[in-house]
Amino acid sequence: MSNAMNGADALVAMLKAHGVRHIFGLCGDTSLPFYDSMRSHGSDITHVLTRDERSATYMADAYARVTGRPGVAEGPSGGGATYILPGLIEASESSYAVLGITTDISVGTYGKYPLTEVDQNALMAPVTKWNQVIVQAAHIPRMVRTAFRAMTTGRSGAAHLGLPYDIQYDPVDPSDIWADPKHQSFPAYRQAPEPGAAEAAVEAILSANSPLIVCGGGVVIAGAMDELARMAERLDIPVATSISGQGSLADTHPQSLGVVGSNGGTDQTWEAMEAADLVIFMGCRAGSTTTARWEAPKPGARIAHFDSDPMVIGANYPTEVGVVGDLRLSLAAVNAVLDAQGQGASTFGGAKAVADIKARKFERFECLAQSDEAPIRPERVVATLNRILPEGATVVSDPGTSCPYFSAYYQQTQPGRFFITNRAHGALGYSLSASLGAWFGRPGSKVVGLMGDGSFGFTCGELETVSRAGADITYVVFSNSNFGWIKASQMADKGARYYNVDFNRVDHAAVATAYGVKSWKVEDPQMLERTLAEAIATNGPTLVDVVTQPLEEAAAPVRRWMG
Repeated sequence: MSNAMNGADALVAMLKAHGVRHIFGLCGDTSLPFYDSMRSHGSDITHVLTRDERSATYMADAYARVTGRPGVAEGPSGGGATYILPGLIEASESSYAVLGITTDISVGTYGKYPLTEVDQNALMAPVTKWNQVIVQAAHIPRMVRTAFRAMTTGRSGAAHLGLPYDIQYDPVDPSDIWADPKHQSFPAYRQAPEPGAAEAAVEAILSANSPLIVCGGGVVIAGAMDELARMAERLDIPVATSISGQGSLADTHPQSLGVVGSNGGTDQTWEAMEAADLVIFMGCRAGSTTTARWEAPKPGARIAHFDSDPMVIGANYPTEVGVVGDLRLSLAAVNAVLDAQGQGASTFGGAKAVADIKARKFERFECLAQSDEAPIRPERVVATLNRILPEGATVVSDPGTSCPYFSAYYQQTQPGRFFITNRAHGALGYSLSASLGAWFGRPGSKVVGLMGDGSFGFTCGELETVSRAGADITYVVFSNSNFGWIKASQMADKGARYYNVDFNRVDHAAVATAYGVKSWKVEDPQMLERTLAEAIATNGPTLVDVVTQPLEEAAAPVRRWMG
């Protein structure tokens, strides 16, 4: 073995070989060799020191969502490994490539009760697509290649590598340092649908009276937006989305209906789900939220399903036509079939139906958005940001108070991943950190992070990280002094028998200011637009604490609260 490098050097070299440009993470005892190697050999990589390993994985997750490249997070053994886990499960279930690297106790001390011992293989197995604690330094290059292969091919997802302390010092043959450039982005090695599948899908669609396309996150992940727009326009089919599917078309597109389902959907958009005689699920798992717990499509409705993962086809509905393959290739095949048949504009009347539904939906919204009531209505915050956000802004929302309002009423003016929310597991505290990952991945975009005050309390320590980075992020806190989603659910489901959901009002602007973030507090609706505009125009991190109407008193677009 000539010119041997050690295991830690090999890991850094393999990350560089896979095109990694940013790593988010937190130092620890077991990471000393890894950090020394990043210092000596990681000149092409920006390491972002975070204040919490959960935050590091949320940053890596949002980074992957905006770049289409794997996000990388790292942390030490023991508590670091347990903290890194929440971000990995979100990325895996949302189909984004995130690599979690945890250093570990020495292989030589296994079974001797060393400090921070935990079975990392067992810990990470349920939350990742692929997972391995490495036991020999010579295995490091091939294991890194396997992790990137697993993350980027098929249905993308998270991977985990454990790196014991002692093997970071052991020698590795430099000739084994190589990578497949295809695995620098995802989806890698796209697969086309089987012959005849596109023809069968076209035949089913053209035989329907009122078809509806329902897109999940898969359309944006595959970069299939242009092919989708071409198909929807030429056949004039309405296109609805799940929350994760936002951005499949621009919200302003004539065929774009908006979000449907139990969260972020409205009674108006739900009409289209109930009226459809053929529902075409596209990169969407037809799970509980999009279908309002499988309330629609109704039994007997015809189903066509496009997805890269054959396991989701027919999981919830008898499926007439399944098209398994990369969505960009599948939709290109559908358009090619329509080209061959000379299919231009059809008479499904999607744009007309969409315009009617949206007019009625936004008429109600505008009444609430113009309200001068205090506390400020969340609708007013959405309407204000719709007016003042610059083109190409990236909005990151926690799953709490802000999510249903933005899913229902935010008007994204271009297709793509410009609205990000962690819908798979819905952990609070996501957006404050994820916004920084989005900013590193898309530095030219104005990033806006939305959260409730419950979420703010989870990860406000990362405001120091954001301040240190000088990130151009504006945070908006919806302050209502409770865990609003649960309180509203107790109102709707438990006859307003509230129990242990309220907490003290906090001056979030004062907290953020102490971290070095320029901040404002807004209680007067008349001051909202001026303050948000000033915050967005200010370079560097800013925060606006908006005292808002509590969810249990509001008209949030959540179906079970509106009955």
